Amino acid sequence: MRTFASEIAQQRKRFGCRRLHIMLKREGLVKNHKRTERIHHEEKLSLRVRRRKKLASQSRIEIPKASKPNELWAMDFLRDALYNGRKLRFLPIIDTYTKQCFRIEVDTSITGKRICAVLSRIADIQGLPDNIVVDNGPEFIGNELDKWAYERGINLHFIRPGKPVDNAYMESFNGRFGDECLNLHWFMSAGQARSIAEAYRVDYNNERPHSSLGDLTPSEFIRLEEEKTVGVL
Repeated sequence: MRTFASEIAQQRKRFGCRRLHIMLKREGLVKNHKRTERIHHEEKLSLRVRRRKKLASQSRIEIPKASKPNELWAMDFLRDALYNGRKLRFLPIIDTYTKQCFRIEVDTSITGKRICAVLSRIADIQGLPDNIVVDNGPEFIGNELDKWAYERGINLHFIRPGKPVDNAYMESFNGRFGDECLNLHWFMSAGQARSIAEAYRVDYNNERPHSSLGDLTPSEFIRLEEEKTVGVL
């Protein structure tokens, strides 16, 4: 049992002790948090955390907070590179209420037209959101996305230039995706990057506990929301 617990700890190297304890407890491997702390220490998994310099507080843009699924989506680009230095772009799209990640689009270039096609495919399964939060990148402020959103009655909310904190839910996802996936892999091709990103997305939705969801996974949280809806009906 201890060997299996250590294997999980090694697989989740970027998890802190608290989240690792949730994963081990879910598997029935530990009960007392002290045992998890001992494994965490012996496997040398303690993380070095860089503290950001504290800045003066500033007023933030008023973006509606979601109170139900499909009320507010968010998306943003991350950048990485292949082994030969060629740039890669990653576009995660999430529901800020359920924390579900619908898609991580990956390519060397992703145009506004491509973004609209991806959103349409997601909407065919999930339905349309009321609002989408984006930054002021050229792909987001271009005519393609503006036309797509207008025709479907979707409000686009643009954050203030240079203020990613205005899109806090997206920043939170991007931080975890970068730390737990991008920083741990060396990509040989765009196809390999897509495969790895998709594996992370599935794990994020179905295995990774989220403190903001009461330590549930997004899929578990969605099931509870659906049960509540059925109960009301």
